[in-house]
Amino acid sequence: MEDTTRCAPGDWVEVESVLLEPADRATNLPEDTAAQPLRMWVKGFARTAAAVGDELTVETMTGREVTGTLSEVNPGYFHTFGKPAPELTAVGRDLRARVAAYRKAGG
Repeated sequence: MEDTTRCAPGDWVEVESVLLEPADRATNLPEDTAAQPLRMWVKGFARTAAAVGDELTVETMTGREVTGTLSEVNPGYFHTFGKPAPELTAVGRDLRARVAAYRKAGG
C-alpha cells in the first residue's frame, strides 16, 4: 500500500505556504476574504524526505525551488471549468451539419 503521509526525494508532492497574513492583506477586500491568509499551493519534486506537515523544498517543473509545508504526496489535479452553457452544448453538432450540407451543395 502506498504511504500518503511521507515522501522520498524525487516524489511528486504539493507544498503550501502563506504569502500574506490577514493583517498584511489589502484593505479593500471583502471582510470574509480579508480575515484569511493569502495561501499558495505549489506542486513539484521533493528535494528531501519529509512527512505531511513538515517544511520541504520542491523543484517545480520549470526548475524553480519553492519551500513550504508538505500538504500532499502524489497530488492530482482537481479543477473544472464549471457546467457547460446550454447555448453552447449543440454548437459542435450544428456546425458539423452545416459544413456537411455546404460540402454536399458543392461548396
